[in-house]
Amino acid sequence: MITILNDNFSQLNDFLQSKSFSKIFILVDENTHEYCLPVLLGNMETDLAFEILEIEPGEEMKNIQTANQLWEILTEMQADRKALVINLGGGVITDMGGFVSSTYKRGIQFINIPTTLLSMCDASIGGKTGIDLMHYKNMVGTFTFPEQIFIYPKFLETLPYKELRSGFAEMLKHGLIADKKHWENLIHISKLDVEAIIPHIGTSMEIKQSIVQQDFQEKNIRKTLNFGHTIGHAVESLCLSQGNPILHGEAVAMGMITETYLSLTEGLIPEETCTVIIENIQKHYPYLDISDFKDDDIFELLINDKKNTDSKINFSLISEIGSCTFDYQCSKKSIASSIEFYRKLNDPDVI
Repeated sequence: MITILNDNFSQLNDFLQSKSFSKIFILVDENTHEYCLPVLLGNMETDLAFEILEIEPGEEMKNIQTANQLWEILTEMQADRKALVINLGGGVITDMGGFVSSTYKRGIQFINIPTTLLSMCDASIGGKTGIDLMHYKNMVGTFTFPEQIFIYPKFLETLPYKELRSGFAEMLKHGLIADKKHWENLIHISKLDVEAIIPHIGTSMEIKQSIVQQDFQEKNIRKTLNFGHTIGHAVESLCLSQGNPILHGEAVAMGMITETYLSLTEGLIPEETCTVIIENIQKHYPYLDISDFKDDDIFELLINDKKNTDSKINFSLISEIGSCTFDYQCSKKSIASSIEFYRKLNDPDVI
């Protein structure tokens, strides 16, 4: 269940009072500790004891070492099965906090209070928890729903522009795979700021939630949410492994461009549709220099993508704006062509 919080967080307080939790643990990173935790604590009404668990920010922290540290802290603080974990943060916090909670003592309850656009409209919704393994994204995790998701849109005012833009990529994806009107509303936003984006967050959340409700464990239609993520995750992983992490939305934007081009080369969409999609993504997302990445390095990550079966790379590709096919397999030549297409996007004569 997703609840939009009012300014005094009364819905959260009603939730806490309606349950019999033994103790509360609030997971934050350094940024949400500074900017968001004071707002939560200033409005949270409970007699329960609580502890703050803080990790450093960044995707590079989403690993088994951090998870182990959090398990050890929960153990040292005698967290029992009636404890509640509140994940206050972006996608790393909700992914990590959900994973730690869903595995500690075989599962304790947790709620998500997302603080970034990416987490509000995508990462915190759907019951996917996880950590990265080596440089493979979200390779270890569980399907576990949070007890509740509480959204406080004013947290977006604390975000730098790059974080806002990162989350906007997932919103564009939602429109492309499921709702043409949503896509058209988003591409007509001239200035990417909180005021312009907030009216459209609800639609993105509804799209994500609707797809998840149809296919919780990603057997069929939920795979469409992976559009832009197959090649995007590979590039994101390579950047992470080289010590030069990029934001998830930047990788997804790059992935949507390459996978839109794949949709064209596979005959799923006409050239005009391909051009419209790519040009509207390029309006907000700068070119990522992938010239140092070899095709073989990218393919190694693509082959090991957790969505694959029988060593075949499965793509979700656009069949028209607002519609997406899944489990689509392309030749290695076509995939390499789409990556080369992106490499040449700095050339104004490409499109």
